[in-house]
Amino acid sequence: MGEIDPAFVQAPEHRPKLSVIEAEGIPVIDMSPLLSSDDAISNTDPSAIEELVRQVGSACKEWGFFQVINHGAPLESKQRIESVGKKFFAQNLEEKKKVRRDIVKVMGYYETEHTKNVRDWKEVFDFTMEEPTLIPASIDPDDKEITEWYNQWPEFPPEMRETFQEYAHHMEKLALKLMELIAMSLGLPPKQFHGFFKDQTSWIRLNYYPPCPNPDLVLGCGRHKDSGALTVLAQDEVPGLEVRRKSDGEWVLVKPLPDAYIINVGDVIQVWCNDAYESVEHRVMLSADKARLSYPFFLFPAHYTNVQPLEELTDEQNPPKYRPYNWGKFLATRKRSNFMKLDVENIQIHHFRINN
Repeated sequence: MGEIDPAFVQAPEHRPKLSVIEAEGIPVIDMSPLLSSDDAISNTDPSAIEELVRQVGSACKEWGFFQVINHGAPLESKQRIESVGKKFFAQNLEEKKKVRRDIVKVMGYYETEHTKNVRDWKEVFDFTMEEPTLIPASIDPDDKEITEWYNQWPEFPPEMRETFQEYAHHMEKLALKLMELIAMSLGLPPKQFHGFFKDQTSWIRLNYYPPCPNPDLVLGCGRHKDSGALTVLAQDEVPGLEVRRKSDGEWVLVKPLPDAYIINVGDVIQVWCNDAYESVEHRVMLSADKARLSYPFFLFPAHYTNVQPLEELTDEQNPPKYRPYNWGKFLATRKRSNFMKLDVENIQIHHFRINN
């Protein structure tokens, strides 16, 4: 990407601190008790499940982030998507632009210099789980028309489509298994959330962070919270992800663990559980001499889902803290803001908070 133009420099309040704490405290959860059966929850030793649920609930409440090991997702699939991703991003810009996203083809490649968020330093390739993915055609709340999102697949690497789709299948399976544990940690039946993902709008993003000549001036990805239900993140051996610790607001670095996935609670879970668990801010630091790859899977509900606190988790003492909002319209608004300046600020869940 070359030298940093002044327009890319972070505003002072967004610049990363030079001192960062290593996040040794972020929980690492061993999911091996679930490896004995595909119908793992019901066929696993109850005491082992109880401990696993306790750990997941504690991690969601105290951190909003945790890592999982012995999760059952094949290491070979992770290695293949990393290898194919590196081949794709190593191509010249003209080749990558052949599958560049736009307001009609919202999936595909883009480089952040050409988006409104000029303070991020990365290249991206997005692809959706369901093809087509059904989504509202308009952000107008009264417009009921539905459109379809399709993926764009490049000619090279030729194995990209098959590799990515295989990986996505494993991520979906892991994410839904984690949603069962989260449900149980909230005192709900294991499959309480599954119905929301019948016609999911989930997707996977490949992030490529090139070496940056001045990593103290810009971020790979600015501080943000994830808007969906759950994020399952894989990364290579180059560190960069930082999480804002809930206890004191300090930024802490997440050390990459071999064959681990980093899990974080998204805004949708925060609303469903009425703030029992919170979505947490995170960002990505850059390296001066090493490129970094990461590939998050974003678990999103169906477009027709009205996101609101669950009745089972609210009562007179704990009334709903959010008004319902339609996920499809929310997602369409977020996507539309990637391509044009809207009349309103980027929509967030705090716009739906009830002032009780």
